[in-house]
Amino acid sequence: MSWVLLSLLSALTLGVYDLLKKASVQDNAVLPVLFFSVVSGAFMWLPFVFWSGFHAESLPVSFFYVAPLSPQHHLALLAKSALVATSWMFGYAALKQLPLSTAGPIRSTGPLWTIFIAVLVLGETPTSWQWLGMLVILGAFYAFSFVGKLEGIHFARNRWVWFMVIATLIGATSSLYDKYLLQRLRLAPSTVQAWFSLYLVLILLPTYFLWRRGIWATSKFTWRWSIPLIGISLLFADILYFTAVSQPDALISVISPLRRCSVLITFIGGVWLFHERRYARAKVLCLAFLLVGVGFLHWRS
Repeated sequence: MSWVLLSLLSALTLGVYDLLKKASVQDNAVLPVLFFSVVSGAFMWLPFVFWSGFHAESLPVSFFYVAPLSPQHHLALLAKSALVATSWMFGYAALKQLPLSTAGPIRSTGPLWTIFIAVLVLGETPTSWQWLGMLVILGAFYAFSFVGKLEGIHFARNRWVWFMVIATLIGATSSLYDKYLLQRLRLAPSTVQAWFSLYLVLILLPTYFLWRRGIWATSKFTWRWSIPLIGISLLFADILYFTAVSQPDALISVISPLRRCSVLITFIGGVWLFHERRYARAKVLCLAFLLVGVGFLHWRS
């Protein structure tokens, strides 16, 4: 299968992943939804961890091989899980309160914050196209704030908007940390994904117990079958993505903006499945400019 088709399938799966999250947290307690979705993803990887440790040569697909790690590598992956867990806690809480047609586009500004962090922390220099992309995204984000006011969402004063922005910023930091894990430490994608999934359970387990004891007060929890599908859909989206990137002729400058097209699935789902049809045309225009800006970020001048 071509890397372009794999990238598009990954974007489609990511869009479905966002829809499953919204369906799971709507009128539901956030912490147990997050915990059980993470558990489902960890259960998918757990057999391959044991299989790789005891009988690696019999694995049917080499992608699922989970390599042995040093204590330092385990600590590095534990830190990765802590970053993602924090991002997801903010993101899930915001997704419960915000319309999906607003939350999704905010989340899709991730590449903007990744470049900002890379410039400030790593000393990278953006190209002229990337500067243009950042300006377009900021303009689209500003336009979204006007549409949000029409819905009664004041971006500057709404804490759920800030929760989503914080989730996106931490997610951008995690993306840069992925570069460190995969390139500097030379860890295989399957090894990162497997241990990251398992450590997520370990990190989120205390928050689940706090919720069970009523110390962390939230709304009532209702089990929904969309919850385990969250972790499973994310797993498949990542597998498709890594398979696309691994092909010799794959262009990351094309794959990255293609994956951001997942926001289209999120947006359409928010409008049609969750009936978020107010000011949909204005949001479509803002979203179009935002995606153009994301495309510029990945343009090579």
